[in-house]
Amino acid sequence: MSHLRGCVRLLLDLLRELADENAYRRHLAAHGEKPSPEAWRKFCDERLVARFVRPRCC
Repeated sequence: MSHLRGCVRLLLDLLRELADENAYRRHLAAHGEKPSPEAWRKFCDERLVARFVRPRCC
């Protein structure tokens, strides 16, 4: 039974990582903010800039 719980926990952790929930939590902790629509928008904007606006080398 504990093996099944471990598998379920691993699956949920994987889904949270894929859905950016863990990254959002890390963002909140790094900026000392509480979850809010404004904090989510700031998080999304920063990720957008990091992915598409910053020039890549080579």
